[in-house]
Amino acid sequence: MKFNLLTVAVKNLKRKPFRTIILIISIALFVSILVFGTSFFISVNSSLERTANRLGADVLVVPIGARQYADEALLETKIRVFYMDKGMIDRVKQIEGVDKVSHQTYLTTIYGLCCTIPPATVVIFNQDSDFVVDVWLKKSLGRKLRKGEVIIGHEAYENFGMFDVSRSTLFGVTFNIAGVLEKTGTGFDNAIFMSDENLDAVISKGKSGLKPNDISLIFVKVKEGYDPYTVSRKIEGEIIEVDTIERSEMGKKIIGTFKDINMVFLITIVFASLLSAFLAWTIFSAIVNERLREVGIMKALGAKGSHIVIMFILEVFVLGMLGSLTGVVLGTYVSFSLSKIFSFLKDINVTLTAAERIGVGMLGLLTGTGICITGALTSIMRMKNLEPFTAIKEA
Repeated sequence: MKFNLLTVAVKNLKRKPFRTIILIISIALFVSILVFGTSFFISVNSSLERTANRLGADVLVVPIGARQYADEALLETKIRVFYMDKGMIDRVKQIEGVDKVSHQTYLTTIYGLCCTIPPATVVIFNQDSDFVVDVWLKKSLGRKLRKGEVIIGHEAYENFGMFDVSRSTLFGVTFNIAGVLEKTGTGFDNAIFMSDENLDAVISKGKSGLKPNDISLIFVKVKEGYDPYTVSRKIEGEIIEVDTIERSEMGKKIIGTFKDINMVFLITIVFASLLSAFLAWTIFSAIVNERLREVGIMKALGAKGSHIVIMFILEVFVLGMLGSLTGVVLGTYVSFSLSKIFSFLKDINVTLTAAERIGVGMLGLLTGTGICITGALTSIMRMKNLEPFTAIKEA
């Protein structure tokens, strides 16, 4: 009986192809908005969280007033340079609760003036104390960088295009490119890395503008049992020349902006769901009125009220599934496309895992089909207890 009812349901939908297509499109548009909005929300938040975790530090110490620059450099792949005195390293080490520290210095390449590569951030780090780059370096190169070598980030390598990617001149010094880092999902993907063994050679050429004791930021790991927030406040309280960022606070400004955008998506989704439910109710009210005679004849021939309800619900289910599947595909495509087109999404390496994509897709299918069934259910249930003679007479 189920097979027969499904066959009848599909044939009934084919009777009015234009109406069927309109309802499928309306559900598809609603689900595509839902899928895109949910993908956007999850990907932005998870990308920022993964980025902060991959940095390996509990607290970041930056020059006073440079919090925003640090976020932009580490999270948004923007080229930023900011400096403080290297002596801050020893002062930070003295703070109670600090376990390990590592520092980095940022330089900006300018094609044609100092370098033979497109504009990018050059990250200078100390290989003995580093606990940030070292993890990726071991995976990609399997050893430490030698003097006169650099390694480039995943995105920076792609941006080089026609340029020679075996040797390049940076700030008047020629370096061998030892390899390419695997994708990290951080601002480091658009950077070039060298060890601080090369600092003297770079500074001596006078093209970098860097002073011998300049550093950009300090990564801090706190001792076990200490609260990063408390240690962060101590650092700021005892060293007035610096600002600090806890790992949980990284990207706070970006998240705040995206929360507003998410609210717009939420309002849009609510109105779209109401519109879809109303449209389903309107269309199925018309369908029910059109087919009263058919229902009366079926009941007169022995069909139960439950059979009538199941047949119509199957019609709604087929419509909902077709519309929802179309919406999932469209919403997923849009989320992929916009992450490549809009710089503010591309800059933070917005991505979703396969499991997250599947979860969002299932949400779209269930919600789209559920709203379609809910909208039509009132009209369908009206026929369940309708007497055959009354149904034929009203038709």
